[in-house]
Amino acid sequence: MAQRRKNGNVTLKDIAAETGFSANTVSRALADKPDISEETKEVIRRKAEEMGYIANALASFLRSGVSRNISIIVGDISNPHFSVMVKEMQMLLQKKGYNSIIFNTEENLEMERQAITVSISQNVDGIILCPAPGGEANIGLLRHYGKPFVLIGRRLEAEAGSKTSYVVCDDENSGYTAMRCLLEQGHRRVLFFNGPKEISSARERLTGYRRALREAGIAYDGSLVHTVPVTAGKGTQRMRRILSGRQDYTAVLAFSDLLAWQAVCILEELGKSVPRDCSVIGFDNIHFAYPHHLTSISSSKTTMARRCVQILLKQLGGRKGEEERVVLETELVKGDTVRGIFESDAESLG
Repeated sequence: MAQRRKNGNVTLKDIAAETGFSANTVSRALADKPDISEETKEVIRRKAEEMGYIANALASFLRSGVSRNISIIVGDISNPHFSVMVKEMQMLLQKKGYNSIIFNTEENLEMERQAITVSISQNVDGIILCPAPGGEANIGLLRHYGKPFVLIGRRLEAEAGSKTSYVVCDDENSGYTAMRCLLEQGHRRVLFFNGPKEISSARERLTGYRRALREAGIAYDGSLVHTVPVTAGKGTQRMRRILSGRQDYTAVLAFSDLLAWQAVCILEELGKSVPRDCSVIGFDNIHFAYPHHLTSISSSKTTMARRCVQILLKQLGGRKGEEERVVLETELVKGDTVRGIFESDAESLG
């Protein structure tokens, strides 16, 4: 029986010596080349596994120019919105024979640039990126090196986003739908905890928020809109100051479900009951083990992940063609964190 080496890697020559085939035949069999019979491949694969053979990725890359590695770069892997998509992309890529390298940027431009630089230095075949706020220069770096990439969840400004494929949600309609829901329930003073304006989804959701107000004949009040960090936990103190510092609001709209749940917790700390005293809507439709079922704008995270992988694989297959720009529809998922103003008044009178 073949023995594993005590020191060093098992080589193609070692497998050849054990099987009686040439090193070239072993190499072609492990690369699944069509000129090697399935019976021979099976014998060689079984022996390679038995001996603990691990392919030399660098040598393979030097021969083929293909690493079979894909980088997935996101802003906050602790956010279930990202982690669900990353898991889906990783599984899909694995089925196609690719390994995934995951980077977390904390929505920081320097960390994002480092992730891109490391990815390029590691010769990844392509990159899936959710860009950090203001990340146009980092996208320029990808273009400079000619690295295939697809943006997920966010897009760039029109002039900066030329020749860029992306998969995003219809964020303007999402903001409109969420705000219209609150307006239909009688809410007029809605605090909006939004992400930085450099994030496309934040800009577009604010546009939808304002459109709903305009259709309802209500003047936009900028003092109700506040920019907060979108990374988990970083905006808590600012949100607490705002929620405790004014009492004229009856509802909160938050950039993400994570921020929405932070708002729920803060409101309850302040002695306010959700939704009796204040309604709350988030974005992403993440299911948490909380007492409330959050009302949220839902997008298909699975569909977004799949479309991104499909577009990138097309690029890697040499079928670049026109850039693909996918905008997915969203919908309001009703929970128990929104209540009508008149319903609340009736109960208090009763």
